[in-house]
Amino acid sequence: MRLASIEGLGSLTIGRLARELGVSKSGVFAHFRSKERLQQETIEAARGIFQREVLTPALSAPEGLQQVEGLCEAYLSYVERGVFPGGCFFAQLLAEFDAQAGPIHDQVAADQRGWLTLLADQIHTAQRQDELLAQMDPPQLAFELYGPLELSNYLFTLNQDPSVISRARNAVRGIIARAKPPRGGHSG
Repeated sequence: MRLASIEGLGSLTIGRLARELGVSKSGVFAHFRSKERLQQETIEAARGIFQREVLTPALSAPEGLQQVEGLCEAYLSYVERGVFPGGCFFAQLLAEFDAQAGPIHDQVAADQRGWLTLLADQIHTAQRQDELLAQMDPPQLAFELYGPLELSNYLFTLNQDPSVISRARNAVRGIIARAKPPRGGHSG
């Protein structure tokens, strides 16, 4: 996962992994049997880390606005702490596989849709709880939150500048603040 986060999943081959680990190519092949399976298992392992580092902490908050804010903050923390040396593993996959056809592309697309759907679902819950304006379109608001999260990943990974994460946090707070009902008001 660490290697793929820097060099791309396409560069992850059985031979490359064997060299990196200092083991025989046949030993690695016996475990994975194909480059595609190696790549799919690498994605699955990274998914487990994303679950542990981002989803589990964020989803332990009450549903609605606290989970929306928690998902954004957990993602920014995941990037800021350098969980993967190449930044968010899944952002790397998006950049690498967005225009390619095949099972890896399909996995990447499904994961990305799942992330935006999770944000939109929690936005919708926040609306039902009068925490966010009812007239806001949840998929649109999820998209607007996704922008600074992903941009912070790319720029922080590129420059290692902590101010990028601060700017993303400010952007997220601003987007959410504009989507809140006026104090003492109702979202309807």
